[in-house]
Amino acid sequence: MNRKETRLRRARKTRAKLAELKAVRLTVFRSNAHMYAQVISGCGSRVLAAASTVEPAVRAELANGGNKQAAAVVGKLIAERAKAAGVETVAFDRSGFLYHGRVKTLAEAAREGGLKF
Repeated sequence: MNRKETRLRRARKTRAKLAELKAVRLTVFRSNAHMYAQVISGCGSRVLAAASTVEPAVRAELANGGNKQAAAVVGKLIAERAKAAGVETVAFDRSGFLYHGRVKTLAEAAREGGLKF
């Protein structure tokens, strides 16, 4: 197995449990250059809120979209947008990425922004 297959296997296991619980989830994806976050409904068919470093307003604020500072900005932004959509509690779906570095920074920033998970 290569690294991508291993990550996707971990993600499948997490998503199966979250689907069973019918929990609203905060999904995170990281690439080398950017960070993306989405709040997805319990049924899995609707995106309730989204934020990323690709957005023009965020890009103007940051020099680099692939570092911890960018992850913190995205975390705060997704928390604001989720609360505006009426979501207070989410389940954290790290998409198979290790809870470390940028993923951890985004999660902590979302918690500081008022999301509970």
